[in-house]
Amino acid sequence: MTSPSPSADLSKLRINRDAPPPEVRRALGRNLAIAALALILIAGAVFALRRGGGAPVQIVTVAAASGAEAGGGGAGASVTANGYVVARTRASVSAKLPGRIADLRVSEGSTLRRGEIIATLENADYAAQAAQAKAAVATARAELVEARTASEVAAREAERLRNMRQEKADLVSEQDLDAVEGRARQAAARLEAADARLQAAKASQRFALANLENTVIRAPFSGTVLRKEAEIGEVVAPSVGGGLTRGAVVTMADLTTLEVEVDVNEAYIARVEKDGPATITLDAYPDTSFRGAVRQVVPTADRQRATVQVKVSILDRDPRILPEMGARVDFLEDSVASASETAAPAGPPRFRIPAAAVREVNGESVVWLVRNGRLEPRTVQAGPVSAGFREVRSGLAGGEQLLVGGVEKPEAGMRVEVGK
Repeated sequence: MTSPSPSADLSKLRINRDAPPPEVRRALGRNLAIAALALILIAGAVFALRRGGGAPVQIVTVAAASGAEAGGGGAGASVTANGYVVARTRASVSAKLPGRIADLRVSEGSTLRRGEIIATLENADYAAQAAQAKAAVATARAELVEARTASEVAAREAERLRNMRQEKADLVSEQDLDAVEGRARQAAARLEAADARLQAAKASQRFALANLENTVIRAPFSGTVLRKEAEIGEVVAPSVGGGLTRGAVVTMADLTTLEVEVDVNEAYIARVEKDGPATITLDAYPDTSFRGAVRQVVPTADRQRATVQVKVSILDRDPRILPEMGARVDFLEDSVASASETAAPAGPPRFRIPAAAVREVNGESVVWLVRNGRLEPRTVQAGPVSAGFREVRSGLAGGEQLLVGGVEKPEAGMRVEVGK
């Protein structure tokens, strides 16, 4: 190794700390170029968004006014309400006596006639009580025969001595006659007691037979089994007391009495009349509608929800209609036709629109119109919500496109694009 010359000037050696090395300069240049490109892309996207379409939204088109009312809840519908399909005749069938199920003859979907056997309970003890009661009746009947015979004999003996005394008073003393007549009265009393015991034994037999019959669970009406609540070997009772005791054995309903129960907002209940026509649409089959008629408007309101229950009969019977299905009922305008004939001339047209289209702004009901790709607010007079719809009583003329979704905070002039 060559050592530095003593004559070398080490003071001239310097490290330039101000100028970065070439590798750092190249990396810095690349980063600046990438940042500039990103800014250009973002600016281009913002420019294209402002110049092009806006936020995608969902709209609903208000039906053209054709009379006093129009809306989107169904053609010619006056009021719309949601509810469920129920059976007018429905029961949870339980046993009259506690016991263990020995035989179960039905399953879900089984069709039963009134009085047909659903299940039987273990009844050996009740059968024994019935047999014991039958024997008690036989014993009481034999005692009655014996008492009747003894009473007849005593009565004849008293009659014979009475006749003898009448013919010759010295042949029968008065004491002997009184004794015989007393025995006759005692025999008659024993006869009455024996007859009462027989009646009591017969009543006990009827009670035992009734208990034995109550171990057989029968259908209270003709219908279909909707749900089986218990299985063979389970203990059932008239009322559930906890533990493993079951209450109902099956739940059954008469499917020929299916109807729809809906809650109508009390603000619209005046438009619903008994026997008025209606259209029923099931949630399970939204593309199919069934004819209905108002069977009953329950004469009381629910103060908590401000609704009145209406029961609608289903006129079109269909095996697809099942209990507890969700349904929408459109009460048709014909249900109030007679009232409209004598009413005053119709005022401004009314429209039923989805409740989501109406927003509350500063205490006013406002809808947002979509015009030429931009939002425009309009104040309307809207009624309460009924089955997801609101009735607009003023502020719309028909044919407008209304915003129903896609923008949480709409603003006037905001550019939007109608979703496909």
